[in-house]
Amino acid sequence: QVQLVESGGGLVQPGGSLRLSCAASGSIFSINAMGWYRQAPGKQRELVARITSGGSTNYVDSVKGRFTISRDNAKNTAYLQMNSLKPEDTAVYYCKAVAKRWYSSSWRDYWGQGTQVTVSS
Repeated sequence: QVQLVESGGGLVQPGGSLRLSCAASGSIFSINAMGWYRQAPGKQRELVARITSGGSTNYVDSVKGRFTISRDNAKNTAYLQMNSLKPEDTAVYYCKAVAKRWYSSSWRDYWGQGTQVTVSS
């Protein structure tokens, strides 16, 4: 199996920063794209940022210029640096990896359990 474990969430004041980490482990042959999603109460889950294995990135408009996604391929880990946080960034943040397991021919989506980010004074 493939497991994703997120960390780094918490409570922060508006204007503050947090750094989320997502570590993938298990029987991983290769990881393609990794992404961060978030889901606020009563809202649908949305893509926040995505990064390919080659390092290409894309962001939802609401976080451009404030959030930065990165990854360490050697560690199978993705990061989300979040600066200038706003109350509307409050949500559960989920990591997703598109990965192929050893001895498998198919790519699959794997999700982490989520980490809470709360932006409040």
